[in-house]
Amino acid sequence: MKAALAGADGTLLYEARRPTGRERGTDAVIEAVLGFAAELRDIGLARFGTPAAAAGVAVPGIVDERAGIAAYSANLGWRDLPLRDLLSRRLGGVPVALGHDVRTGGLAEGRIGAGRDAGRFLFVPLGTGIAGAIGIEGRIETGAHGSAGEIGHIVVRPGGRRCGCGQHGCLETVASAAAVGRAWAEACGDPSAGAADAAKAVASGDPRAAAVWQDAVDGLADGLVTGLTLLDPQTLIIGGGLAEAGDTLFVPLREAVAARVTFQRLPSIVPAALGDAAGCLGAGLLAWDLLSTEVSA
Repeated sequence: MKAALAGADGTLLYEARRPTGRERGTDAVIEAVLGFAAELRDIGLARFGTPAAAAGVAVPGIVDERAGIAAYSANLGWRDLPLRDLLSRRLGGVPVALGHDVRTGGLAEGRIGAGRDAGRFLFVPLGTGIAGAIGIEGRIETGAHGSAGEIGHIVVRPGGRRCGCGQHGCLETVASAAAVGRAWAEACGDPSAGAADAAKAVASGDPRAAAVWQDAVDGLADGLVTGLTLLDPQTLIIGGGLAEAGDTLFVPLREAVAARVTFQRLPSIVPAALGDAAGCLGAGLLAWDLLSTEVSA
């Protein structure tokens, strides 16, 4: 877990991290989230003389942001958790905004990061899996059921590796950091090797790594072209651990996307600007939006 106290201008005034404690079960995770938030409230009161006026929280999985329900998380184990209400009660009744972790990171990238000059963008972090956030004029589209942007589950290799979602050949089975790490571990014979090791091997000229990397880039380009065909964004923002490879990723990726477009307008393809602070910044923006809505109402 990452948390912060955020000022009205987006400045992070205090930051902290804690483990979720998920090995101790779902109830322990919930208490860890609530306790961490309460600790931040107390720190804010002690340092600044007043508690936070609102709170924003971003979680993985399926999220019903309007209802304030964390509907499902495979990794954290909860179902239909009324997290917004639980957190508001723990914080003494302050207003709370609940968001999806990737969409919240996308909100921050869109307003104050790599997409701040783009009216429409697609934010795609490449981590253990792949998800997406669809940015439209300063807001993030959630979809009718809270699952818009799940680009990682576009099938790019029919009949390929089985995905956790039940399909075969999903984008995240080909081009996520986890997929690249797995493929490189198999290719080099080192079970402990990961995506960062693959990127280093590519940069050093290892042909085995180059083949693994190109497979991932081709799959990613296929998925992104599907996304840009549907959404027509001005900017594609690529984040997550795999994006830390820099030009090793972005040079061949831009070439692969450009080679696949026909009638589509080619968007800018840029690295995310905010790193792992995006989630905290986005949660802060959700909280400030909540206060702005209350004032205007």
